[in-house]
Amino acid sequence: MTAERPVRFLDRSTPPHIATLILMSGLAALTVNIFLPSLPGMVEHFDTQYRLIQLSVALYLAVNAGMQLLCGPLSDRWGRRPVVLWGLGLFLVATLGCIFAPDVTTFLVFRMMQSSVVVAMVLSRAIVRDMVPADRAASMIGYVTMGMAVVPMIGPAFGGLLDEAFGWQANFWALFVLGAALFWLCWRDLGETAPLSGRRLMQQIRDYPELLTSPRFWGYALAAGLSSGAFFAYLGGAPFVGAQVFGLGPAALGLFFGAPSIGYFAGNFASGRLSARIGINRMVLWGALFNTGGIALNLALFHLGLGSPLSFFGLMSFMGLGNGMVIPNATSGALSVRPALAGTASGLSGALMIGLGAGLSALAGWLLGPGSGAFPLLWLMLSCGLGAVVTILLVIRRERRLGIG
Repeated sequence: MTAERPVRFLDRSTPPHIATLILMSGLAALTVNIFLPSLPGMVEHFDTQYRLIQLSVALYLAVNAGMQLLCGPLSDRWGRRPVVLWGLGLFLVATLGCIFAPDVTTFLVFRMMQSSVVVAMVLSRAIVRDMVPADRAASMIGYVTMGMAVVPMIGPAFGGLLDEAFGWQANFWALFVLGAALFWLCWRDLGETAPLSGRRLMQQIRDYPELLTSPRFWGYALAAGLSSGAFFAYLGGAPFVGAQVFGLGPAALGLFFGAPSIGYFAGNFASGRLSARIGINRMVLWGALFNTGGIALNLALFHLGLGSPLSFFGLMSFMGLGNGMVIPNATSGALSVRPALAGTASGLSGALMIGLGAGLSALAGWLLGPGSGAFPLLWLMLSCGLGAVVTILLVIRRERRLGIG
């Protein structure tokens, strides 16, 4: 957009208020992790194995990735507002299905349907790119994605308390109530921002090669994907480590589990304040280094026999800090490669990130077992962090050769 339109809260004839965008990203993030402290109890409820119930994370992320491939082009064609509202409506139906599921298979089916809430996260970023020019997008995305930090910061702790007081279904009732409230808010406040392309879905999908053949798009997408990959591996493996290695109950596990969100909030705040001044690439690099350094120190303590719940979860705040710096800046870079395809780019980069995360989450659950300790999880996370550092260094090197920036 060449000019910014005025924003009036709860007036859908204008672009949405930033609070609405923060809450959109927050609910999408909360859906991933509010129930994680309940996984051990859900194993008993459904009379199944941890590796199977853990698929509620991995399968969710896999379908989440696939839906991101569609919601971007759909929003470029039909607009951000209708896609968000339909996605939230489907999320409400799926959440009720999870609550009343009679067996683990039915639960997993509805859990995969819950991934429709991803439209709120993906399109909140695309809406930012619609509303402001590229040089401000990284900063505003940093503030918007604070919703992905503030809400999950208390989500696992709140979910653990709900579980102990009312059972695991209470977490999904909370998601239903919050989803209904967000649907109302988007109905009232979410004005259309997309410069509609007018092209059919297949024509939109044909834009993917234009992005996939861009080295800059790949560089930013992989930097975000590998850095966040450490977090998704954590999602898949940390409940096992907390419950089986350290013997934590749901409430205590939920309290410790939110440690990365504290760092993520700080990283998002730093992105909002510093990205326009320092530059996207430097923010991504420093974020990747914070991420990797925290994991490496965590692994070293376990090898020295000094690992504890406080050290394991506390040092994960550095992983959160790094991701809070990497994700908004790398996302802004990916969306700015082809500004006219912001929705498509947001969906595709998000799908690459979440798809990789789904695989890593499942791999973490598969690697962990009796006697394994936390080592397989930490080595997997460290590999992801190092990959992100290498990727952004290659991007910086290429841009220097091309004289960009």
